[in-house]
Amino acid sequence: MGKKIVVITGSPRKNGNSFAMTDAFIKVAEAKGHTVIRFDAAMKKVRGCHACETCFKTGKACSFDDDFNVIAPEILEADVIVYSMPVYWYSIPAQVKGVMDRIYSFCVAGKDIAGKKCALITCCEENDMSVMDGVRIPVERSAALLKWEMVGEVLIPGVLNAGDIEKTDGCKKAAELAEAI
Repeated sequence: MGKKIVVITGSPRKNGNSFAMTDAFIKVAEAKGHTVIRFDAAMKKVRGCHACETCFKTGKACSFDDDFNVIAPEILEADVIVYSMPVYWYSIPAQVKGVMDRIYSFCVAGKDIAGKKCALITCCEENDMSVMDGVRIPVERSAALLKWEMVGEVLIPGVLNAGDIEKTDGCKKAAELAEAI
């Protein structure tokens, strides 16, 4: 039986390296019969959390109405959440960080989102694998807090310019991650 997968991307470069891996993941996931909903955070308007703790009081996830309220119902119904992003300045890009921070709304409202599966697809310019810790560790810790099971990570170093991913096995590994779900 197919799963509902929500993919949240964090790159503003549509022909960038993390997008190429995302596309490879989605192609295989859909071929396996999964339903995939993609949310390109960099192309949406998602602000940071205001910490007002009025989550779901208006019937929407956030009282401050922006594009997070479009993705929140999809996250609630998803079986699998996949984050895909490049490393920006040794951390999570702001474009996707706003979405991640606003997942707090489910906790404030007492929504049961435990039991989901989570995966990460990321890449960075440097060849040092520890550079991706600034993305990997927050995703892993958030998943643990939410009681989500980490089911895979694709961590690809040494890519900067669009197309550099083709010199690696990043797209192959992203496709293999989809096969494993």
